[in-house]
Amino acid sequence: METKAGDPGAFAHFDLHRVDSPAFVVDVAKLRANLAVLADIRDRAGIKVLAALKAFSMWSVAPIIGEYLDGVCTSGLWEARLAGEFYDGEIATYSAAYKPEDLDEILRISDHVIFNSPDQIIRCSAIIAAARARGDHFDIGLRINPLHPEGEVPRYDPCAPHSRLGFPIDQLTQEHIDLIDGLHMHTLCEQDLEPLKRTWDVAFDYLEPFFGQFKWLNLGGGHHITRADYQRDELVQFLIDMQDDTGAEIYLEPGEAVALDAGILVGTLLDVQDNGMPVAITDISATCHMPDVIEAPYRPAMLGEAVLDDEIIDEGQGGAVRLGGPSCLAGDVIGDYRLPVPAEPGQRFAFLDQAHYSMVKTTTFNGVPLPSIWLWDSESDVLDCVKRFSWETFRDRLS
Repeated sequence: METKAGDPGAFAHFDLHRVDSPAFVVDVAKLRANLAVLADIRDRAGIKVLAALKAFSMWSVAPIIGEYLDGVCTSGLWEARLAGEFYDGEIATYSAAYKPEDLDEILRISDHVIFNSPDQIIRCSAIIAAARARGDHFDIGLRINPLHPEGEVPRYDPCAPHSRLGFPIDQLTQEHIDLIDGLHMHTLCEQDLEPLKRTWDVAFDYLEPFFGQFKWLNLGGGHHITRADYQRDELVQFLIDMQDDTGAEIYLEPGEAVALDAGILVGTLLDVQDNGMPVAITDISATCHMPDVIEAPYRPAMLGEAVLDDEIIDEGQGGAVRLGGPSCLAGDVIGDYRLPVPAEPGQRFAFLDQAHYSMVKTTTFNGVPLPSIWLWDSESDVLDCVKRFSWETFRDRLS
């Protein structure tokens, strides 16, 4: 999977020695720029935009997000609690399945509660009725699966065959529509407008009989709106037309687009040896700090990296250095890079576009320390450490 981001922006001039290693550094000026793009789309199209906490839940910047967007979307009880405590605006919660003991609080916190199947709504009808009887106000939604795969990698495609995510759209009936207030449809991953248009072309025919019967249609996330080449003017018109056709309020839930190119992960070379090519151990672990490198898989862009020819990488020539983490997992390999610094212990380097997903997926496997978290304003050059993790973080999650 090839990353479509990696613009260094102001980080091209950032001194990597100003922070700990390893460390996430988020540029608040770039974050604001991304949010301004999303707010502009929202205003011109007359829709609502929610930030997806699953991708970027750095709640110290929640007040900034609240200045631009309409709220957040969450993936269960704990994210809903985080949203209720720190974020402004609406809260939309979707989970593939709810535990009955969690649902009561989720209904109290959330404005939209979205289910994965009509059967779940029916089974939880008593809990829903009790919440409404005590005065809670919320909408019930249903996630649908348009059965139209557009993803590059099947494991990241909610419309892959036999997907567990969403109710198959070809099974949708009037009885199901009568259960809900709105529909949710999340099908994309780091994609632009054309896959969305193709997906809507398929979904349109199934949903047209129900137009005017649901209050809102949530198009989920995966929209790379803040990428420079995204077709934003076309998107605005597409959303306006969708609202006119459906009679519903339209929601978008960008996650990655909120923090695209807004953060780096700073690391240090710890050791270098030769095993047919230079091999370096770093204090950044793919397994612990950037798991999508292994799961997607993909090769993260490096700050200041020289371009490497594929043949040179394959032959281990031309200054290519293989970088891996400090854990005991043999597969803890980040990739092959032509470093912008000498391949020597103590040298600093950084990976680009690491504010989203990497930060929320970190683990302490093998006792590998977590990166500290920093907030930098590239316009004022103010730099603050938001969070440092001690070994007690590792100790206290175990027993």
